[in-house]
Amino acid sequence: MGFKRYLATRAATMFGVLMITLLLTVLLVGSNMDVILKQGVMFQVRAEIIENPSIAESFTNPEEFEAFIQQKIDERIKTLGLDSPWYSPQRVGLTMYKILILDFGNATFLTSDSGSSNVGDILMEKIPRTILLFTTATIIISIIGIFLGAASSNKIGSVTDRITSTFAIVSSSFPVWWIGMLMIFLFAFVYQIFPARATPNIDSSEPGYILALLYHMALPLITIAMIGFGSWAYLVRNFMVGVLQEDYITAKKIMGISKKKIIYKHALKNAAPPIVTILALSLSGSLGGAIITEAVFDWPGMGRLYFDAIGVMDLPIIIGSTYILTVLFLISIFVADLLYGYFDPRVRRGS
Repeated sequence: MGFKRYLATRAATMFGVLMITLLLTVLLVGSNMDVILKQGVMFQVRAEIIENPSIAESFTNPEEFEAFIQQKIDERIKTLGLDSPWYSPQRVGLTMYKILILDFGNATFLTSDSGSSNVGDILMEKIPRTILLFTTATIIISIIGIFLGAASSNKIGSVTDRITSTFAIVSSSFPVWWIGMLMIFLFAFVYQIFPARATPNIDSSEPGYILALLYHMALPLITIAMIGFGSWAYLVRNFMVGVLQEDYITAKKIMGISKKKIIYKHALKNAAPPIVTILALSLSGSLGGAIITEAVFDWPGMGRLYFDAIGVMDLPIIIGSTYILTVLFLISIFVADLLYGYFDPRVRRGS
């Protein structure tokens, strides 16, 4: 199977998975989405009428004006086909189409920093902040973990290997949010190096907001990286141990090639497929943030948005966030498959 055919096959598969996921989402929250869509129509019609004061001035009786608004709402609902049951084929198709084009309507309770209740505006405000924190942390964790794990794999049983393995076990045993609370207590209250809240106190429109955000991000970033790189190093170490037992590695050692070159050029390259897969999945998982971690540090990202939306049952936010993160997760899997096929030609040949 050629690389182009492999690429097309994987893209078609991922799109099919997305459509199935979308259909299941619609069926699970169909009745609630029906309410959301009708509320969106109601909000839109009222906004259009309010923007034209001459319409309101033409009515002297408030009851007649409300009846006029309700008539327009009913007409719009009928025009959009929302008067039929939510489980009808045309309604299911309409709802899927709305979600597919990222039209999630308006949030019920939550708003963006600028005051917008549009779900798209809220998500576009939160996603970059989560990418900034968790993707940066994932990249730092992976870089440290790969080099430390590669170094440990060549010295099985050494002091470096034992320290790496022990730290991986210990760090994985403690939840990030618990370590985060200790870090806040130590560095925000005892030594007062970093702020206790990761949300800047200045408005996002002010010039110094970016620098303030980076400063407030330092403590959660250090915490996440400190907890995560040990596990990464241990995984890479185990991948590399198997590769270093291969015959071609032994042959290169006999040829007199330096250990450093064997580890970082030859062995690491052959261990790349599983490492790249884990890295891609880690990056996609990081885009959703960590609900409890962001809540502890008060980081204004996707995890905190989920936390707030679940607390008030803001369904448009929950549905929109879930869909966006599903798309990003599928994209990351697609990229991981492409990289796996690139590093291992047997995958794309189907052998």
